[in-house]
Amino acid sequence: MEDLPRLFKKFKEQNPEITEAYEKLGATVHNTGPLDERTRALIKIALSTGAGLEGAVHAHVRRALAAGVTKEEILHSIFLALPTLGWPRMHAAWTWANDIFEDR
Repeated sequence: MEDLPRLFKKFKEQNPEITEAYEKLGATVHNTGPLDERTRALIKIALSTGAGLEGAVHAHVRRALAAGVTKEEILHSIFLALPTLGWPRMHAAWTWANDIFEDR
């Protein structure tokens, strides 16, 4: 089990019903459809990159690594953002992914 951010743990402790519904929705969406775990992990990184969500990039990079996605595959999914989203968004996600790589 991944180490969840402190504030998420606090929210979960104080709001268990909301958290349970959120986690159930996530699990249902995650497990519905033909995409395998590695593909879903890379899509989640790309979505987090596009939305500019540092915490989500951190979480999804951790999950992707746990699913067996390589560092090179993760970086490629981030680099693909460059022509569509631009340098600042791609570079931000690159630095966030490297936060996780450096922690390992």
